[in-house]
Amino acid sequence: MQAVLPLTLAAGPIRLVPLALDHVPGLQAAAADGELWNLRFSSVPEPVQTRAYVETALRGQADGHRLPFAVLDAASGEVLGSTSYHDIVPAIDRVEIGYTWYARRVQRSAVNTTAKLLLLSHAFETLGAQLVGWRTDNFNHASQRAIERLGAKRDGVLRHHALRRDGTVRDSVMYSLTVGEWPEVKAHLNWQLSRPRA
Repeated sequence: MQAVLPLTLAAGPIRLVPLALDHVPGLQAAAADGELWNLRFSSVPEPVQTRAYVETALRGQADGHRLPFAVLDAASGEVLGSTSYHDIVPAIDRVEIGYTWYARRVQRSAVNTTAKLLLLSHAFETLGAQLVGWRTDNFNHASQRAIERLGAKRDGVLRHHALRRDGTVRDSVMYSLTVGEWPEVKAHLNWQLSRPRA
């Protein structure tokens, strides 16, 4: 698998740009739309923690195991949320997509579908990934439904797997998509984006 290096990906209503400290105010505004930090199973930072959240993501990038993006509105440049490649394992051509969240007003819109199409296309078609994975909190049913709508397969549950922000320990639901499954999923994502929206 090729090195996972910072880049900009763009299509339709969004641009994915390398996350930077300049995005802190925009991330704070996006998270405030729905006070997303109050979701027990979410990794969305509280306003006062947003700079530390970005700094942690950038340390992960420097260490080579994460590539964080800010998700921007293509027309206005407004920050809509964030997403990342993470748990990058070049030796087995594997990468995961996660740390994904959006302002409430753009949830269940073309934003997430477009972002996933961009990230999956780059992972499989440019980086040479053989598998892309996801993980989510066992109580985050909306996230599980969104991953399943992409066409990913549920691999199972890792019990007592990770700390939540409130100090409780979550089970993680694991999903994956292989390079062989990608052409059909790509066609389906493009079809979803081509449908007129009510």
